[in-house]
This record gives sequence, structure tokens and C-alpha cells, in this order.
Amino acid sequence: MDFLRPASWEEALAAKAEHPTAVPIAGGTDVMVEINFDHRRPEHLLDLNRIGELYEWEVGEDSVRLGASVPYTRIMENLRAELPGLALAAHTVASPQIRNRGGVGGNLGTASPAGDAHPALLAAGAEVEAESVRGSRRIPIDDFYTGVKRNALAPDELIRAVHVRKADGPQQYAKVGTRNAMVIAVCAFGLALHPETRTVRTGIGSAAPTPVRARTAEEFLAAELEENGFWDNGRIVTPAVARQFADLCAAACNPIDDVRGTASYRRHAVGILARRTLTWTWESYRASHRKGGVA
Repeated sequence: MDFLRPASWEEALAAKAEHPTAVPIAGGTDVMVEINFDHRRPEHLLDLNRIGELYEWEVGEDSVRLGASVPYTRIMENLRAELPGLALAAHTVASPQIRNRGGVGGNLGTASPAGDAHPALLAAGAEVEAESVRGSRRIPIDDFYTGVKRNALAPDELIRAVHVRKADGPQQYAKVGTRNAMVIAVCAFGLALHPETRTVRTGIGSAAPTPVRARTAEEFLAAELEENGFWDNGRIVTPAVARQFADLCAAACNPIDDVRGTASYRRHAVGILARRTLTWTWESYRASHRKGGVA
């Protein structure tokens, strides 16, 4: 196994072009596990740790440009207001040591359906900035996951950053695991309310071959909020609406039975998480309405 250690982003792109099968490594929290268990034995490892720009972020007027290697700890500490859903997801990642090393780029590169960041990125409507020696492009998160641990990156592309719109409404994230830390999700759920467009977005993890959205549930909830005037009056969402939303989210799953949980349990748990996160996000929205003088 050869170890490639570029000193700049340009060198990294050149190395990836020369060795398309090279596996990028930054935090190493996914890659090293696979290597240690002999699940993967790449010919080349491409070390990105010397590339400082990957650890930087920029808060713009409407969005945040998050470098691929920004550690989860930095997201929790510095971007809680702008990216609340992703900050909540970061809290659930493994242990403090791994949160200090791992970043969103690693989750995206691995593309495991159980990656903790995926539901929050789906709910927020992120875009992945990919680059090669041929140029750069931004891939909508909805188009990024193409199969089990597969993504839309070309063989010579690297993830440079993730662009996430700043939250314009409440966001939530919840995860079920067999313990409170150092655990792969049995299932996870992200929810974001977007009052500016009067839309809803969801993200489901570890309950389908890829991270997915519950699009029918989103459309149902957005229609109920609009038709009943909930966006304007800030009233409590009825239990019937919450139940139907939860049922539609559960129906969006396509889980498997494995050592962490059964398919039926995962569907049930996603429904519970959907109902709870809807309650939490809508209470936050109502509270902001009350502060603004709306009953």
C-alpha cells in the first residue's frame, strides 16, 4: 500500500487523477476501521491532512461553505445557529476523540446509509462541491447517494466542501442506537422546516440502501400546514396530522434485518422519531411566532 501525501489541494487533485482508485483519508475514522478489519486494502491512500483549506468554513449571507475536513466538534461549537440540524447530528457521532477528527466529507465519501450527517444534510438541502483536474461542480445532495456505500463522485474527483443553506426555521435530528455513544445508528431522522418557502424536508438514515427523504410525508405536511393556516397562526399541529406524517415517513423506509435491529423495528422507530421531531420543531416555530406577536 502506497501512501500519498500532497501538500496542497492542487497536488491532491493531480494525485487523484494519476491514481483514480486512491482512497482519500483525512480524519480516518471510517477508512482505518475498514483497513484494520481487512475489509479494504487499497493500493494507494491519499492523505489530505496537510491541506489546511479543507478545515475552514465560511458563513455567507444565505449559506455556509463547510470544508470537507471541518471536524464535527467545530460544527457543534461554531455553527449551531446556522446549521442546527447538522450540529445536533454532530453531537451523536461516536466519541469526543472521533468528533475531533471526523468530518462531513468522510461521511459523504463513505456514503454509508448509517452515516450520522446524511439525514441532516438531506433535510437542509445541501450541495456537495466536488473537484478534479477537469474542473469543479456542485452535486445536489438528493443526487449524491447512488447505492449502498456508493456516491456520484467520478473516480478522479475529491470532495472539497459542502454548501448548506443557513436555517430559516427550526431543525431537528434524532437517532436510535443500542447505547448512547460509540454506536452505529439503528436508524436516524432529520427534519427541517423552511418557512420562507413554506416547505418541509426530511432525511432518513440506516433504514434503506441509501440515505433517503420521505417525500410523500414532506408534501403531506407542507400541504396541511398551508391549508390549515398553521404557518400564519402558529397553532398546534393536530395529533392526526402528526400520526399521518409519522406513518408516511415509516412507509418511505426500505430497511433490512441485521445485528442492530429488524426491518420492522426500524420502520416503527422512524415513525416515532418523525412524530417526535415534528413536535419539537413545531414547538420551536410556535415559540418564535409568540415572540413575534402572533397568537
